[in-house]
Amino acid sequence: MSEVTLRDQIEEQLRTVYDPEIPVNIWELGLVYAIKINDDNAVNIDMTLTAPGCPVAGDIIREVEEKVRNLESVTDVHVHLTFDPPWTKEMMSEEAKLELGFL
Repeated sequence: MSEVTLRDQIEEQLRTVYDPEIPVNIWELGLVYAIKINDDNAVNIDMTLTAPGCPVAGDIIREVEEKVRNLESVTDVHVHLTFDPPWTKEMMSEEAKLELGFL
């Protein structure tokens, strides 16, 4: 499987993960900063949250790990939570801004 195809599958899975307080997925919110796929298909994801004190942070990270790990060719998953750079509304996709009334 090519990296492009696996990356597309990973992005598709990330689009199914939602912050329970916001009706937009973490991908469209711009919470995923980077996806790195190693030669052995181990996946490293750098992501953030809308706020450092997010009460469901552990749940969101666990859901990301589980959904990506369930992809057939993924060998391992590591989610790295960072607040650098801090998330801002400008990181959202146009679709997310429209959905949340920011446009």
